Amino acid sequence: MTFDYQELLIGSRWADPAGRNRIGAVSAAGGEPLGSVPEGTAADIDLAVAEAREAFDDPRGWSRWPAARRADVLLRLAEILEKRSAETVRRVSAQNGMPVSVGAYSEGVVPAMLLRYYSALASELPEEALRRNLSGGTTVVREVPVGVLAAVVPWNFPQTLTFAKIAPALAAGCTVVVKPAPETVLDAFLLAESVAEAGFPDGVVSIVPGGADVGAYLVAHPGVDAVAFTGSTAAGREVARECGRLLRPVTLELGGKSAAILLDDVDLAAALPALAAATLGNNGQTCYLSTRILAPRRRYHEVVDAVTAMAAGLRVGDPLDPATQLGPLVSERQRDRVEKLVAAGRAEGGRITTGGGRPAGFERGWYVEPTVFTGLENSSSVCQTEIFGPVLAVLEYESPDHAVALANDSAYGLAGTVWTADEERGLALARRMRTGTVGVNGYTVDIGAPFGGTKASGLGRELGPEAFAAIREPQSIYLPRREWDR
Repeated sequence: MTFDYQELLIGSRWADPAGRNRIGAVSAAGGEPLGSVPEGTAADIDLAVAEAREAFDDPRGWSRWPAARRADVLLRLAEILEKRSAETVRRVSAQNGMPVSVGAYSEGVVPAMLLRYYSALASELPEEALRRNLSGGTTVVREVPVGVLAAVVPWNFPQTLTFAKIAPALAAGCTVVVKPAPETVLDAFLLAESVAEAGFPDGVVSIVPGGADVGAYLVAHPGVDAVAFTGSTAAGREVARECGRLLRPVTLELGGKSAAILLDDVDLAAALPALAAATLGNNGQTCYLSTRILAPRRRYHEVVDAVTAMAAGLRVGDPLDPATQLGPLVSERQRDRVEKLVAAGRAEGGRITTGGGRPAGFERGWYVEPTVFTGLENSSSVCQTEIFGPVLAVLEYESPDHAVALANDSAYGLAGTVWTADEERGLALARRMRTGTVGVNGYTVDIGAPFGGTKASGLGRELGPEAFAAIREPQSIYLPRREWDR
């Protein structure tokens, strides 16, 4: 079954596209066509931003509604998404190769969770507070929505990352224009159908797919007030440069090259299931994965053997099969990029203990074997480049201090993990890692806590109450009267 859409969701309702070009969706597992959607143009972005601007500025519109009234619409959307969750997961997995065992939660459950979380949070947080003015009088401090948010979303976790941006923004009273990645458009249009059904006011939500040129046009649009971007560090630098020129608030969730520190007391057999998820989850197409595995010298060969067996034992298969643990990469271009980096690792003296090629029996689709390197320096390309594929490197360290130094020796600072039998020891080491997030004996993103990175991994934070910092602005109103004397 293929899906061919003819209209775009602009301003919460369906509209004819301005152009005639289309984006085709293909199966990552076989390359066959899955459907197509209209390709957005600059004219479509102009209309979407104009409608978002009008809806936000309406004195009786979305931004002026009480948070509880906005929550009613968001909760309706959550219910609609839950009813369509199985189809959402199927579409995402078919397009980007994500195993449905991963997508069932990330793409099928998390979007509705985020809508409910931020609806409740926005209703609970005070919009105004009184403060004593130290020069006399009173100051009213308000938290107001920033305005029109441009949300530029990647293909690897398309629905989770869409709602990490738009759920807090909509709950706070912003209007949004979403630019999905061209690799995952069919799930974006299922979301568009859900938005149209939920009954959002005119102008509040637009979804305009397109390539990098459409995203750049949206980021620089004069009608946009803030930008939320997830993608590569190289693209993020361009977004940051443009937002800096415009003095426009921006949240950047970018790349990573995280480290897993295995301490000398770790129970390897017990850790391996969680370690597999933290290092190879979603076929390696995850920004926070701990793809550098740091092992103590006295247990190095034991760790290499265990990690090799872990990777070699993953079940490679059709991403739509619930038993599949490792599916294909998103595209032929991505597979080529991963294979070139594997070749670079070999050229730099790395030894492959498992993988290194394409799995037998999968001539169609963009499959790469789970691959483990040893014998590389931390300065090698495999250890310093975000590969975004199922490729790991096992490095040796001499002491916990050395392990922390290796972990921090990266241009990135998004995530990391520590594995130990002593949780307090792991927590102490985690506090020394220069990353935005760290997991101890596992890695699970908490939607109630801030997520984001340091260094080349980005700016700002998504998730948790901290997400409101990017889409609400404080306003101070000075009053001469002395409220404190009443």
